[in-house]
Amino acid sequence: MAWIELITVLSVLQLFVFSVLVARARGRYGVHAPAVTGHEVFERYYRVQMNTIELLMLFLPSLWIAARCSDGLWITIAGLVYLVGRIVYLFGYVSDPKKRGLGYLLSILPTLALMGSALVCSIQMIEL
Repeated sequence: MAWIELITVLSVLQLFVFSVLVARARGRYGVHAPAVTGHEVFERYYRVQMNTIELLMLFLPSLWIAARCSDGLWITIAGLVYLVGRIVYLFGYVSDPKKRGLGYLLSILPTLALMGSALVCSIQMIEL
């Protein structure tokens, strides 16, 4: 489980870093809180952060539930692919929103696989 815990901490740390990038973009592009619109590049950083929060709500519970019943190696690999996907998503989206596709796929595919595994695991644990 140490690898699953590490993936969890890294995914939360990644979200924190994305939040710091949003704060820096606020200052750089003059978008003062509570505004979430203004400069286009700020809005891209903000959307990366929000999209990551949305996906993290699917990823983390699925990661932990799947880890209860599945091989830790493939769960860890799925988690690492998710983390790399979020980084690719960040750079793609900030440079040009049309370039976010690869990062999105690298994030959503492992999340969906973990969700499927978590569902099967949950069903298997039901005692009738």
